[in-house]
Amino acid sequence: MKQIDLLFAEKLLKISAIKLQPDMPFTWASGWNSPIYTDNRKTLSYPDVRNLIKVQLSRIIMENFGEAEVVAGVATGAIAQGALVADTLNLPFVYVRSTPKDHGLENLIEGNIKPGQKVVIVEDLVSTGKSSLKAAQAVRDAGGEVVGMVAIFTYEFPVAAEAFEEADVKLITISNYSAMIQAAVKTKYIQESDIATLQQWREDPAHWVPGETTLD
Repeated sequence: MKQIDLLFAEKLLKISAIKLQPDMPFTWASGWNSPIYTDNRKTLSYPDVRNLIKVQLSRIIMENFGEAEVVAGVATGAIAQGALVADTLNLPFVYVRSTPKDHGLENLIEGNIKPGQKVVIVEDLVSTGKSSLKAAQAVRDAGGEVVGMVAIFTYEFPVAAEAFEEADVKLITISNYSAMIQAAVKTKYIQESDIATLQQWREDPAHWVPGETTLD
């Protein structure tokens, strides 16, 4: 049986939730050049993929964070997936804004978290980890106890791994960048000659320059 991370990576590539262009890189909002662009919102339009995400995230939570009492989705990408997971697990749901609402009560968290409640956070994509861990801190500031975070996909940046360790937040994802590369080669989405470029970008995405791949 195919590993779930490889199977899921293939599905993300097939529906163009992940796009790879090693020779014609994308430019992220941060200004970084990138051979990959990920938009997991596309998964909501495909019931089989959407259901797989719901089932797998729920399974990961039950197996690793079974003590969770509340599910918190990170806005905006993980609101829908988080709500689906909360419904599956029959748990309360809240979502965390990137910035406080600019009117009314100026909420950062929409929904109710009681002091001391154990919260599992649902994220759609983890890159550097900054926005994900900002959401975790918001939950802590609201009195919740963050028991862990689950996500659809991670780029596996070394800086993110360090940040999660420093913040003492355990992260588990359905799929990841390494599995995606394997799936992309297997399905002939990319050539094996592209692997070195993709791996180099992951190691230092902020300074990666297209066409300047260095081989060991």
